[in-house]
Amino acid sequence: MKLKLILFGVVFWFMASAQAQEITTGKFGNGIFNVVGKDSSWTMKVGLRVQLLGSSVWEDGEKSDANFLIRRSRLKFNGFAYSPKLKYKIELGLSNRDQSGASEFTGNAPRYILDAFLMWNFYKNFELWVGQTKLPGNRERIISSANLQQVDRSLLNSRFNIDRDFGMQLKHHFNLTNSFIVKETFSIAQGEGRNVTTGNLGGHQYTGRLDFYPFGEFTSDGDYKGADLKRESTPKLALGVVYDYNNNAVKTRSNMGSYMETDTGFFETNISTLFIDAMFKYQGFSFMAEYADRDADNPIAMNSDGTLTGDVVQVGRGLNLQTGYLLKSNYEVSGRYTNITLDKNITNENAENQYTIGLSKYIVGHKLKIQTDLSYLDVAGGNNKIMYRLQCDIHF
Repeated sequence: MKLKLILFGVVFWFMASAQAQEITTGKFGNGIFNVVGKDSSWTMKVGLRVQLLGSSVWEDGEKSDANFLIRRSRLKFNGFAYSPKLKYKIELGLSNRDQSGASEFTGNAPRYILDAFLMWNFYKNFELWVGQTKLPGNRERIISSANLQQVDRSLLNSRFNIDRDFGMQLKHHFNLTNSFIVKETFSIAQGEGRNVTTGNLGGHQYTGRLDFYPFGEFTSDGDYKGADLKRESTPKLALGVVYDYNNNAVKTRSNMGSYMETDTGFFETNISTLFIDAMFKYQGFSFMAEYADRDADNPIAMNSDGTLTGDVVQVGRGLNLQTGYLLKSNYEVSGRYTNITLDKNITNENAENQYTIGLSKYIVGHKLKIQTDLSYLDVAGGNNKIMYRLQCDIHF
């Protein structure tokens, strides 16, 4: 009900102020409409996107699950305020999955807000971000779910990503040569994920990311988009390395997972995560690689008397290799291999290997597309699974 009132209020405000602003519409996929203040001191672009997903899973040859759902539904606002050097972004999640995760730590309220932050270009190539948004973690997570090469992200991302949090990020870039570009990002965050209202329970989370572009920039930010839709005319390569340190973390996957509660409060331990990734594109061919490694000082949670709570930090490593080729008909064939090897002595989980083949039809790039994929999950000493998915994306 609250969300409906918010949406009604936004629509009413636009209608009431229409005469005082310039409202324009662009081509499909470039926002529902754009608003420019009469004195040009502010702008706002409003966008909406939806992903409709159907999936089936077979375990040991028997159908175990079939599901149809609105995988994602997002309402987005972005533009600048007062000066083009001060930008903002707000993204709200409308689907049930977008809002899931309500708990006492989020005020028992749905987690509507995905992004809400300001971006201030305060000096030359320096930019300061303040608010809630994605941390500068692994490449696959930073790539928007609107711009994925396959139906969804890999198992590496689901096990190791550091997702969104509230904090500050400082970004900078410089040229080593005319074509060699280096980008740096440093982040300080709360360390417990998005929409947390209870304050900081452990320490803070520190993240640093370096990106190297030896052959220059990708076309249209293609280093953070799946598939080579722009058919790069010259080879483009991005190499990235990330180190994340969550001081006195209280959750099982750094700022993700479940809280590690004890008889006296929360179990705290330092968790570090390393990511190394790469993206290569050339004339319709793309290749992305990611490696993740997570460790903790004390990965097994204990009560004050030394007894085990049952919670453990998900320590281990993962590898994801993904490639695709875009045909002239705008069909793309893609493949992915993912390996997850957690520390079995701690997590009691077996190694997993997943193999995925995908087919995508880009009707209007990532703005209107149909994607399908078939995955085989090989679990050491466990039940193997086959998963089929079909998804339609539409972005206004």
